[in-house]
Amino acid sequence: MTDYEFDVFLSYSRKGGSPGWVHNHFFPRLRDCLTDEIGDVPRIFVDQDMNPGTVWTADLERALARSKILVSVYSPQYFRSDWCVAEWQSMAEREKLLGLASRDLTRGLIIPVLYSDSANFPDYGKDRMWHDMKGLDSPDPMFQQTQDWLKFHNKMRIIAANLADLLEKVPVWRPDWPIIRPAVPIPPATKFPGW
Repeated sequence: MTDYEFDVFLSYSRKGGSPGWVHNHFFPRLRDCLTDEIGDVPRIFVDQDMNPGTVWTADLERALARSKILVSVYSPQYFRSDWCVAEWQSMAEREKLLGLASRDLTRGLIIPVLYSDSANFPDYGKDRMWHDMKGLDSPDPMFQQTQDWLKFHNKMRIIAANLADLLEKVPVWRPDWPIIRPAVPIPPATKFPGW
């Protein structure tokens, strides 16, 4: 393969309320709103689509290397996850290689979305402007029946427009995009009873 496979790599912690919010609301609405902006169904990598037997670490690295933009769902758990931080740092290294997110070219390839907190983030997370979704962060499926759903949808349209604009400006894919691996060991595979 000699090109991008994904428009967006969706990076989020698997702890707290953010996974339910991402899967129930953010991801489907992002896909639909971005489709409205670019005309085609966007290719969004979200780890819920991994098949049994997949070497998930290799799959994540391949998907990240072949994604144009990283959308980071910021929460305190995000910055405590070695895997999430490695995804963020991988895209930050790509930006550095390209001279993006710098004094001269301030826009980068990481689009933060604030799910919760912000006071406890590291400085590198605070340095970027984010889309603030606090207050529109209920993971409950019934959230779609509330009055806040229209506010959520309108903010998602803004995020999609921002991404559509950035997608037109991403650099040509390169096979040498840097990938940062977490310093933590890979957890052992789950064994079936009797193994």
